[in-house]
Amino acid sequence: MQKRIFLWFFLLIGISTAAPAQEKKTSGNPVFPGWYADPEAAVFGKTYWIYPTYSAKYNQQVFLDAFSSPDLVNWTKHERILDTSSIKWAWRAMWAPAIVKKDGRYFLFFGANDIQNDSAKGGIGVAVADKPEGPFRDHIGKPLIDKFYNGAQPIDQFVFRDSDNQYYIIYGGWRHCNIARLNKDFTALEPFSDGTTFRSITPEGYVEGPFMFKKDGKYYFMWSEGGWTGPNYQVAYAIGDSPFGPFKRIGTVLKQDPLVATGAGHHSVINVPGTDEWYIVYHRRPLGETDGNHRVVCIDKMVFNEKGEIEPVKITFEGVAPRLIK
Repeated sequence: MQKRIFLWFFLLIGISTAAPAQEKKTSGNPVFPGWYADPEAAVFGKTYWIYPTYSAKYNQQVFLDAFSSPDLVNWTKHERILDTSSIKWAWRAMWAPAIVKKDGRYFLFFGANDIQNDSAKGGIGVAVADKPEGPFRDHIGKPLIDKFYNGAQPIDQFVFRDSDNQYYIIYGGWRHCNIARLNKDFTALEPFSDGTTFRSITPEGYVEGPFMFKKDGKYYFMWSEGGWTGPNYQVAYAIGDSPFGPFKRIGTVLKQDPLVATGAGHHSVINVPGTDEWYIVYHRRPLGETDGNHRVVCIDKMVFNEKGEIEPVKITFEGVAPRLIK
């Protein structure tokens, strides 16, 4: 009788007598639940961050969430770090955030409204916050880029910081990619020495989703190819001697595996600080899913061969092992 009373007491106050759950050995893929795409990965201090597109119909894409992790395995969701209520000119299709920390503040670049011509309202905007989880507010009160230059739709922005601390915005849909110089406070673009503002760096096969990083003195330029709703979506890359290329396509880095997932693409890359460990963060479509917006965020290992070329990534269900930042 006394034993029953004790059991009833523990149940009443919510204390579980079950053994504690085992710690996750790998992240698993997807790394967090929900339909998300176009993940931008970043490292701030000793924390990993992922800023994705909320994958839904365009008129439902009116906000952005973020996710943080100490180890690439356990992720915490930060809801609505930015939404259209704080961006008065944006009303739908908030896409592909890109994040940069500068002078103690966090700048979030995003595309909005999916404009189809120069007379439409929208394009690439900039938001700012004091913390990586926001809340973010409009930085300039209007789009940073709101026209088609060199044929590039103003979407899918990425911000690259070069070794000389010059920041560039690299962006573009509709099979065209531009690079432009950002001014010091990210309120405008600065012309190049020849007077031009936008330079085309479009490589063969480019469709959208540009990403750039520097390794061993070389500039690695990566992009997505194929149609985003189809199984042939994939990531390719080139290597150049400057952010302006020229970039000649070397090969495919990431693509579907019919036994794992389809439509693997629109990625970013994490280099664990102080190491030569690299991870690719991307979206893909689970097997059997036919809705174009049913995409999930995944992480897998990315390695280089002796020539500095990127080896094809094997997409997995397991994901990656825990990796703390020292």
